[in-house]
Amino acid sequence: MADGDAKLVQDEAKEQMEKALRSLRAETKKVRTGRANAALLDGIQVDYYGTATPLNQLANFTVPDPRMIVVSPFDKGSIQAVEKAILTADLGLTPNNDGKVVRIPIPLLTEERRKELVKHISRVAEGHKVGVRDARREALTMLKDLESSGDIPADDRHREEKSIQKLTDDHVKKIDEIVAAKEGEILQV
Repeated sequence: MADGDAKLVQDEAKEQMEKALRSLRAETKKVRTGRANAALLDGIQVDYYGTATPLNQLANFTVPDPRMIVVSPFDKGSIQAVEKAILTADLGLTPNNDGKVVRIPIPLLTEERRKELVKHISRVAEGHKVGVRDARREALTMLKDLESSGDIPADDRHREEKSIQKLTDDHVKKIDEIVAAKEGEILQV
């Protein structure tokens, strides 16, 4: 029973840490790098006949060149709503509607804006590192509770604590790698 309880604690901590990584990846996709990327439009909701509908369910996205995203709505009658949703999403993008598709030119980033984005990514990453550390803290607390209730011996608790610390270090390292890759994309001219 003791090994099972400790394993459950470690699995729970790993799941929480993986959730922090997934969330960071999703957030970094939304940061504009000066290159066209359809992921910039993730999360945009379109008022489609009175219902908030995700843009990716209403249209296809293509990236014909590094500075342009083309949105092709399935229903050409929704093109005005799609254009309005992109404008109100406050992404700093100005869509152009030609009646059939919405073209979104991606402007070049200034050096100052690139530095701001790098700082923003660093702040976001730090928040996710805090999430990983919170998962570690909760796991360590659960292990202490298991030891105090007599479900696991002190030696097993120490072994599990080391394993959870290694898991934490691995996830923090992965966060640093994601951030470094995104910073490279942002700073690339």
